[in-house]
Amino acid sequence: MKKALDRFSQQSKTYKTYRPTYPEELFKYIYSFCKARNTCWDCGTGNGQVAAILSRSFDRVFATDISQEQIHNAIPKPNIYYSVQRAERTTFPNHYFDLITAAQAVHWFDLPSFNMEVNRLLKPNGVVAIWGYGLLKVNPQIDDIIHHFYKDIIGKYWDKERGHIDQNYSTILI
Repeated sequence: MKKALDRFSQQSKTYKTYRPTYPEELFKYIYSFCKARNTCWDCGTGNGQVAAILSRSFDRVFATDISQEQIHNAIPKPNIYYSVQRAERTTFPNHYFDLITAAQAVHWFDLPSFNMEVNRLLKPNGVVAIWGYGLLKVNPQIDDIIHHFYKDIIGKYWDKERGHIDQNYSTILI
């Protein structure tokens, strides 16, 4: 299994403040595939932003991250159970989850190991929902400036895992 990359502990408070949110329509769409809403696992939860939304619709939400600092700064809710665990190796029982989510996180995981863990943990007819977001698009003139800055100025500093985001996760095999 590849080494876990913790890129977000140092700035966990800032991350919580400025991380983009996701539209309610996304969650409604995901829920439309769920046969049950008892247990959910939000892996790579970061500050618990997605876990907090899931907690409105699931009885119990288990949210994990490799960063103790992210978990320390996570959004508290009575039915969210936070823990520091790798997405590829958890302590959860087999076939436990109705829904498994990874929002803007799966590109950091060791994918073969994560796939095995998902197969172990997902209930029959359970749902896996993985999503992320790319660059902001405003209009062609501003988009060109953003793209130039992203690719030509800071591009060489991105981790290689960022490439999965740039390819809209089409390079991720689950």
